[in-house]
Amino acid sequence: VQLQASGGGLVQAGGSLNLSCTASGSILGINRMGWFRQGPGDQREFVARINWSTGSTYYADSVKGRFTISRDNAKNTVTLQMNNLKPEDTAAYYCGIGSDPRFVLGSARGAYDYWGQGTQVTVSS
Repeated sequence: VQLQASGGGLVQAGGSLNLSCTASGSILGINRMGWFRQGPGDQREFVARINWSTGSTYYADSVKGRFTISRDNAKNTVTLQMNNLKPEDTAAYYCGIGSDPRFVLGSARGAYDYWGQGTQVTVSS
């Protein structure tokens, strides 16, 4: 399985960006796709996830109401629409794919089996 993320960039505070992540390879049995982020010197933290079959979503409190995760099953793609961006959103954003349904929330790093290469988001004040 390979994940290709794109859409990062530089934006002013209050602006918007849309990230995409496309999965290729054998993705049968996929349960969820999600986004994490990692700032300099920080640990990778959960941002959002979507259940691949039901479309149910779950967000970190820090992004709730500003970010929206969605999926296109036919294209094996998940997107993250980020609005009202803040300087503290600056980080490398990573998409992940997981198959184990026992991870109900899907907010733990261990819930994901494969990761994309990351795309940088920088928000200036």
